[in-house]
Amino acid sequence: MKEHIIIKVVTQVLDQLPAHIPYWMDFINDKTVVIERFHPDVDRLFDEANYKFWVTREYKSQSKDRVWSADEMNANLHCTFRLILQRDGALPEQTVKRIEHLPFIAEVRTLLLGTTEFPGEVAGAMAVVSADPGEMIYLPYAKEWTRGVNNVRVAVLDTGANFRHPELENKIVLRRNFVDLQGLDTSSFIGDVLNINALPEDQVGHGTHVSGILAAKGLRMNEGVCPSCALMVVRVLAAMKSGNKVVGAGIVDNINNGIKWAVDNGADVINMSLGIKHSGGGLPHEDIVKYAVSKNVTIVAASGNDGSPEKYYPGALEDVIAVGAVDNAGQMTGFSSYGADITVVAPGTNIYSSYLNNGYALSSGTSQASPFVSGAVALLKSYAYEKGKKLTNTDITYILRNTSDRLTSKVRDQKAGYGLLNLADSFKLLNDMLS
Repeated sequence: MKEHIIIKVVTQVLDQLPAHIPYWMDFINDKTVVIERFHPDVDRLFDEANYKFWVTREYKSQSKDRVWSADEMNANLHCTFRLILQRDGALPEQTVKRIEHLPFIAEVRTLLLGTTEFPGEVAGAMAVVSADPGEMIYLPYAKEWTRGVNNVRVAVLDTGANFRHPELENKIVLRRNFVDLQGLDTSSFIGDVLNINALPEDQVGHGTHVSGILAAKGLRMNEGVCPSCALMVVRVLAAMKSGNKVVGAGIVDNINNGIKWAVDNGADVINMSLGIKHSGGGLPHEDIVKYAVSKNVTIVAASGNDGSPEKYYPGALEDVIAVGAVDNAGQMTGFSSYGADITVVAPGTNIYSSYLNNGYALSSGTSQASPFVSGAVALLKSYAYEKGKKLTNTDITYILRNTSDRLTSKVRDQKAGYGLLNLADSFKLLNDMLS
């Protein structure tokens, strides 16, 4: 299996690198442009290890003429490259360390495979659901102000979606697959994990469940939080067997590419019901989140499901809205992780939503709480849009901080953040801000 090496350089050395380096996903499909030398010092170390490689870019510039924007450069996206080995095998660790010590190298590593816990979905009938979780966050009141607008797009970065599900029909405007595990041992994975061109069809149900919470029509389940908003489905997670469990797994670098694609294709909100532990080096997703925030895209992420102070990314990054989960009584769940600086909490217990094979299922987790908040942000942005205004990420954070219902006496609690989402107060404050 051909290993991929991620190399980030300092800006001062960029003019010493080859011109017109292709984007790695384009290169996989079309090897018309082949570049086999990177920088003399790096080339020498590869030669000594007897490895040839192809040079590709880690990110694709938004501009069709390959000119990097100021936002892309401020996030150092133009400084990151992906060297693809031309033969199977792993580059010797000693070679990687020698490259790392070169003065112009900011970072070098192999691809990072991150795993995220999937809460177990249980097929069930809606009759077993005792109440609409939307009532807890005053969602019916919010929908009297707006049900969302199609011009506001929510990107769901997850396991894909069941596109033929009646609850999601005509809701999805764009879709893309970033699950390509070439270069890794894929024996424990479920379904197609090697075809970057495959449709992002959900093979485990997690992404379909999340998408339903966001935008379902309400045929045989509660209507989605922002039913008139448009969905973008971005498959960044595959499923793999881990003992007796199935967990989500994706290459962190490919998830980053999924975020970039969503931002560049018009996402207003990105929901990430996933979390990757920090495994050394730079913080996961740091550069690409900086880029998204600079483009005024709001990223909402699950805090994690192990009930510990473990940090999961991107939720633990400063500019991300990290979401914890409450139970049906509005109290913190035992499984909600709190290593991130939690912003708000939302319903996350026994949530009924769309599932595989046009079915439905119950599931619990911060994965389910996150889309309640993503949908709420989309509603707030939709109402502002209808009024001819555009909310910034600062506006969104201000509203959530000042309108959520505190669950403790603290202004910001370690586990509950600023409290339980309250859309009645959020819309009252928003209306005051806009007027």
